[in-house]
Amino acid sequence: MPDVLDASPYDALLLLSFGGPEGPDDVVPFLENVTRGRGIPKERLKEVGQHYFLFGGVSPINDQNRALLDALRKDFAEHGLDLPVYWGNRNWAPYLTDTLREMVRDGRRRILVLATSAYASYSGCRQYRENLADALAALEAEGLELPEIDKLRHYFNHPGFVEPMVDGVVRSLAELPEEFRDGAHIAFSTHSIPTSAADTSGPVEEHGDGGAYVRQHLDVAQVIADAVRERTGVDHPWQLVYQSRSGAPHIPWLEPDICDHLEERRAAGAPAVVMAPIGFVSDHMEVLYDLDTEATAKAEELGLPVRRSATVGADPRFAAAVRDLVLERAADELGQEVAPCALGALGASHNLCPVGCCPARAPRPAAAGADSPYA
Repeated sequence: MPDVLDASPYDALLLLSFGGPEGPDDVVPFLENVTRGRGIPKERLKEVGQHYFLFGGVSPINDQNRALLDALRKDFAEHGLDLPVYWGNRNWAPYLTDTLREMVRDGRRRILVLATSAYASYSGCRQYRENLADALAALEAEGLELPEIDKLRHYFNHPGFVEPMVDGVVRSLAELPEEFRDGAHIAFSTHSIPTSAADTSGPVEEHGDGGAYVRQHLDVAQVIADAVRERTGVDHPWQLVYQSRSGAPHIPWLEPDICDHLEERRAAGAPAVVMAPIGFVSDHMEVLYDLDTEATAKAEELGLPVRRSATVGADPRFAAAVRDLVLERAADELGQEVAPCALGALGASHNLCPVGCCPARAPRPAAAGADSPYA
């Protein structure tokens, strides 16, 4: 990276996230936004919303995004990077279209996007690009001048994302009773998705069994497991597992489920398990409910000691990683030689999503990619 921290040609960073309800009255409208077009009855949404009602109808994700915003702004200011940071959501306020409108009116013309999803998949990447295209179409209909938008590459294997997770696993192991610690298994957990979506995740050449989604998670899990072994001197058995399935029962999704995995580990004689949610940037509802509530209750039922390691959240190392990614992309845009920072065997991800990457079942326009109608 150059000595002078200049993000040119970019003049703003947009933190793009999922969004979540901030009170009981928000829960059903939020879920209506999430499921729009699927014809799910309101009564069913109220049932699904019970997870949120257990926590006062508040998802932690918005507060966690506020904390990340603060961390990014602090890091940028401390390192002399003059780049304003905005925030917009897919499903709840502040809505993406409103934020983009604000950015345009503030004179922002070259925007970088940081999505709060580190891996390749339709829901974690292309759907956000579709949201950006929808927002740009809305601004175009209003007669506003459209900005150029690029999306930061997948950061699943950037050291600033990985190293906080290594620390989290090591801390969780240390919290286990000493007699169980060395034999503990590690369950690296991520969001389950339909196997058909996994198989077509990433560029076309990476499609196949599990696609880029599974390969990226396995690579990160191996990096973390290796680092934990170096730190503790113990080679802990591990497995990639899944959580938060929400689809119809007849559609195949990635397995094993975390609760099934805990039963299997107990039956196999594992003395303890550390659940490491490597697929999540922050402790949002899927982590709080599916791991801290449901999976922890299953472990208690089994008499299996468990600990759940921390997500990255607003860790200063992650904020520094975002700064690194911004400067990397800016340098690349200016035609400068760049050495991307990445751990593991897969190397740095692509900067520009190619045609056929993480396709939707029904094709829709997607911005910030090789197939963008707003290039």
